[in-house]
Amino acid sequence: MSADEAPDDRLRERAKRSRLKSWLLFEADRLLVAVLVSTAVFVVLVATGYLYPGAREAIGGGDSVDTLFQGFLTATITGVTLVVTLNQLVLSQEFGAVGDQRERMEEAMQFREDVADAIEAPVSPVRPSQFLRALVQVAGERASEFRDAVPSDVDDDVAEEVETLTGSLTENAERVSGGLDDARFGRFEVILSALDFNYSWKIFTARRLNERHGDSLTAESTEALERLIEVLLFFGPAREHFKTLYFQWDLIVLSRRILAASLPALLVSTGMILFFDAGAYGVAVFDVDTLVLVVSAAATVAVVPFVILLAYVMRIATVTRHTLSIGPFILRETDEVSEVEWDR
Repeated sequence: MSADEAPDDRLRERAKRSRLKSWLLFEADRLLVAVLVSTAVFVVLVATGYLYPGAREAIGGGDSVDTLFQGFLTATITGVTLVVTLNQLVLSQEFGAVGDQRERMEEAMQFREDVADAIEAPVSPVRPSQFLRALVQVAGERASEFRDAVPSDVDDDVAEEVETLTGSLTENAERVSGGLDDARFGRFEVILSALDFNYSWKIFTARRLNERHGDSLTAESTEALERLIEVLLFFGPAREHFKTLYFQWDLIVLSRRILAASLPALLVSTGMILFFDAGAYGVAVFDVDTLVLVVSAAATVAVVPFVILLAYVMRIATVTRHTLSIGPFILRETDEVSEVEWDR
């Protein structure tokens, strides 16, 4: 397989998204996204109110303000209920009898021991970023060892496939290792860097190379290829485990922030319903009627809990979409792999 047939290693290139869209979905702080969306809501409401000729009469001439904020009040209470549900979802993963907890502990320790044996280390790293970084670095080293172990007199097709696999893997491993360096769990940098390591395609390419050209390889090179595949096979479960933990972490932070934003939203919505009379409001600043500004600001505060929910769920859903499958499966249409077929 030539290099131009393989999918890009970085998630942004594989997903064919613009840099701005990728920044909003993945890299940007969720609070910053919430602030940007809330600001956009406020600006659109104010612009619409001042550009629409009958806005002043529409707001003050009926019960539109009461109707609007009654809806916000109901939505905010529903959002608080949703927060309780999210917390129950997270907590349900932690409940269990002592036997279940012991089994989870034993499985986790066994996985760590298996990884330590695979990367030839006394003990596997304890931090998620270091754990993934060790697997990525060892994969890059094993790729170089495999390339060096391949005989120099192999066919040109075999040499090209070996060079494509090893060159792509070592370059990808070096880039991802740099992203994982000093990254801390709880920040999205760990998951974002892990998503840029296209391990599933590397497994597929390595196994297909072994199946097609195993006869052209020596016992030493075949063993080096199997050692490379072994490390790659550990990366998938490790990434999925840390992704699940990160989602639980994110849902907890989301719950706290929605609860914090719900109290001002409730107070503003209740105040607008009970005390605000749009028809009698007549405050002007520099001869500019501020009714539209006040109602728009109140509506923006009332919608903040929903905006925070949107900012978090948008990233969680996008990451989940791109990691539905574990292992060498392709669930999306890509031009780069359109010619991959099954040969019987």
